[in-house]
Amino acid sequence: MRAEQPAVGFISLGCPKALVDSERILTQINADGYAITDRYDDADLVIVNTCGFINEAVAESLNTISEALRQNGKVIVTGCLGVKPEIIRARCPDVLAITGPQAYESVMSAVHEHLPKPAHNPYLDLIPPAGLKLTPRHYAYLKIAEGCDHHCTFCIIPDLRGRLVSRPADAVLKEAQNLVKLGVKELLVVSQDTSAYGADLGARGIHALARELGKLDAWVRLHYVYPYPDVDDLIPLMADGAILPYLDIPLQHASPRILKAMRRPGNRERTLERIRRWREICPDLALRSTFIVGFPGETEADFEELLAFIEEADINRAGCFAYSPVEGAAANALPDQIPEDIKQERLQRFMAAQEAVSARLLADKVGSVLPVMIDAVDADNLAATGRTPYDAPEIDGVVHISDIDGIKPGDIVHVEIEDSDAHDLYGRVY
Repeated sequence: MRAEQPAVGFISLGCPKALVDSERILTQINADGYAITDRYDDADLVIVNTCGFINEAVAESLNTISEALRQNGKVIVTGCLGVKPEIIRARCPDVLAITGPQAYESVMSAVHEHLPKPAHNPYLDLIPPAGLKLTPRHYAYLKIAEGCDHHCTFCIIPDLRGRLVSRPADAVLKEAQNLVKLGVKELLVVSQDTSAYGADLGARGIHALARELGKLDAWVRLHYVYPYPDVDDLIPLMADGAILPYLDIPLQHASPRILKAMRRPGNRERTLERIRRWREICPDLALRSTFIVGFPGETEADFEELLAFIEEADINRAGCFAYSPVEGAAANALPDQIPEDIKQERLQRFMAAQEAVSARLLADKVGSVLPVMIDAVDADNLAATGRTPYDAPEIDGVVHISDIDGIKPGDIVHVEIEDSDAHDLYGRVY
């Protein structure tokens, strides 16, 4: 039977948006009758879905392609780095084909070119209506749009993935409904610019979409929400429990001067006032954000302003990156580039400051009882890990739970919080 069913190996790199692309490609591979394997020696060819956003991601992608060629020899490359085929060919000239992101049909054409198409598989009708997933059964990423219309000087996403293209709301809702029917308990809404959803169709529609998603029997979590004024309208939905009180909003910096150089919204006091107003409406709102330190021209005073901001704004969770030049980004031409040692020193200081804020906010939750979605269970040690509504999978903290008594991944249980540290909570089932 194996001889009649060619097998495809698959490696997915990069962000959750790329993961959704991988799920779509894998679903089509399965639908076309190919087997899917996670072993080089079992694969007739390997597909690598790449990331090309920053230099470290480019290096990881090239190293992964090289490894796949060494281990298997037949490799198709897709994803964001695929828009720069000359970089891939210079390092890996023997790849079979290169396509850019979202090029699902081109990927499948390359697979069909290099592998015989299997005979009809009578079990194909059993493929779930929402397709194959690369996440645990109880949560899934729901991509609502592709591309971005902004021109941030540090970013080349519009060059990699194009301008904003929103999915029709009925298609998004249908996919969400199918996922919930299949047992998904948490929908993680993603795109390059979630708050711009619908702008290319005539009007921004994230509020209406979030309201409809909130009617499903699942947690709804919003990621990559650009700080448009429209975001204010989402907060009442969080306060009412329609969607989770969690906002992933990439602010990037706090210094107005640096934000202007980044081509980002740049009024620090207005941002703080908005956050205060959001928390008046939804007191338990959790804010996750990302920041860049060492951006060209950043002075010590600019950096100190950023540190003061994350404390004053009570940023619950934060990712931080030392500025890295990206080929094609406008910021490469800016004056006053920051030495690498200063970038790294500021990165360490930022993370220490953020840990202090996180530790303080998590300590406030000790003694409370919180709903927790179980992600993993260690039956041997009678322990489990899960997440509150204030934490997204893989990027935020977890709750360590003792006295589990029969709970399983995907369950939502109430946990009495007994302790905390800078990242995680600790408790027992209430």
